[in-house]
Amino acid sequence: MPKPTAILLISCPDQRGIVARLSGFVYEQGGNIVDSDHHSDLQAGRFLGRIEWEPEGEDFDRAGLRAGLALVAGAMGGKWELHFSDARPRIAIACSRQEHCLLDLLWRHQAGELGGELALVFSNHELLRHHVEPLGLPFHCLPVAPDTKDAQEARQLELLRRERVELLVLAKYMQVLSPSFLAAFPNVINIHHSFLPAFAGAQPYHQAHARGVKIIGATAHFVTADLDAGPIIEQDVVRVSHRDTVQDLVRKGRDMERLALARAVRLHLQRRVLTYDNKTVVFE
Repeated sequence: MPKPTAILLISCPDQRGIVARLSGFVYEQGGNIVDSDHHSDLQAGRFLGRIEWEPEGEDFDRAGLRAGLALVAGAMGGKWELHFSDARPRIAIACSRQEHCLLDLLWRHQAGELGGELALVFSNHELLRHHVEPLGLPFHCLPVAPDTKDAQEARQLELLRRERVELLVLAKYMQVLSPSFLAAFPNVINIHHSFLPAFAGAQPYHQAHARGVKIIGATAHFVTADLDAGPIIEQDVVRVSHRDTVQDLVRKGRDMERLALARAVRLHLQRRVLTYDNKTVVFE
């Protein structure tokens, strides 16, 4: 097993000496930096950074590291997070009738690619249960209708809390999460079948075909109360032509949807994504 690493994510007002102070802290703790990246948004006056290092010793003091960083990083203002590479965040998947993104995530989970622990799957339809339960994973069917939406979202939130889920992945879950749901559980990634901000909303491939576009795309983004307008994590595109039908666009788009969603989930679980001003910095 590789030696566990500590991962610091920080977003704060830009100022002199940030990198020196943070790297100095790692040095003073006896750590060895294995990856470091940062970005300064000069217009916003914001510094965003990621530092990953091997702490000294096999049984290092994690609480002590956190307390020390609170003094160093906390003095810079803004916000910071400390994570450890051997922690496996628990994730849940929400799906509906379309299976391609769910199947891709299930395969990657089995292959150990995601870097998290899949706790459960829920859906508003029974259709995909047979893909999930043979893998030993819980599948919860929670049908959603206008008069049951509030109650079903309450059940979903209870499942996420009970199973200690950190991230919810919408794998073509064709329901809009309410603002109250997102206020209670804001850590949600969605896949949208267009190159946002173009063709938001319903039937983007039909919209793209009607406009005669030459490129279509897929976008993985964090979910906010504004539909299809959350911070973008990952996007992919493919060329199309006048010969392609709407069905051709849908087929090509599904390939991109799978890849963009899987990349976004993996990047998030590897603690490589920082959000600010409704956009992201992704440290690849």
